[in-house]
Amino acid sequence: MRYIKRHHPIHIHGFSPSEVDFFAGRFGMSIEEVIRELMAAGLDSIPGGGGEILVQEIRDRVAKKKAGADRWLEVMETAHGLGLKTSVTMMYGLGETLADRVEHLFRVREVQAKSGGFTAFICWPLQPEHTELAHFEKTDAVTYLRTQAIARIVLDNVPNIQASWVTMAEDRPGRAHVRRQRLRSLMMEENVVSAAGTTWRMTLPEMQRLIADAGYVPRQRRQDYSVIEEAA
Repeated sequence: MRYIKRHHPIHIHGFSPSEVDFFAGRFGMSIEEVIRELMAAGLDSIPGGGGEILVQEIRDRVAKKKAGADRWLEVMETAHGLGLKTSVTMMYGLGETLADRVEHLFRVREVQAKSGGFTAFICWPLQPEHTELAHFEKTDAVTYLRTQAIARIVLDNVPNIQASWVTMAEDRPGRAHVRRQRLRSLMMEENVVSAAGTTWRMTLPEMQRLIADAGYVPRQRRQDYSVIEEAA
């Protein structure tokens, strides 16, 4: 990160809570110490990767090696307390109940009420193909729309709801939904859902068209959601 900041002074959005937790265990440090070291080296914000479902029973079944639900949220709250903003995610379709999904949302809401550090919520369905979870039934676009709608109600204290066009852009309902959300990130490379057989792509002009067709003005923003002004 020091090299990046010295030669390419960009916003560094990196190291999920599970990675921060791993560093803490590997080097015998506290979560706060790890985050302070990362910030000193140039870290600007933390992604919400590995959130899955923040219910320990579910994580014990599908993500045993990742930070537990309480630990994941502890990393995020600690980061917020140190002035570092983060995003927050939910990946559903892991065999959890609807109550589990709602519990996840309320746990996020509770942390946000205390720390105010989540900039955006992003959810997407499990892409089970070609994975050890291939026995789970793939959810549809309607379920995605409903999940996002409920998230909007519960997470009224999280300022931005992002659309996962990478996983949902193939469905017309999903595309319609994308038009009403903040489109999630320009990407140079993606290796996770593509490994499961999901390889939807969208160009910048396509994004701009979807936004304009919905009656809005396309604007590019930084990770902190400040607007990037176009050159005159």
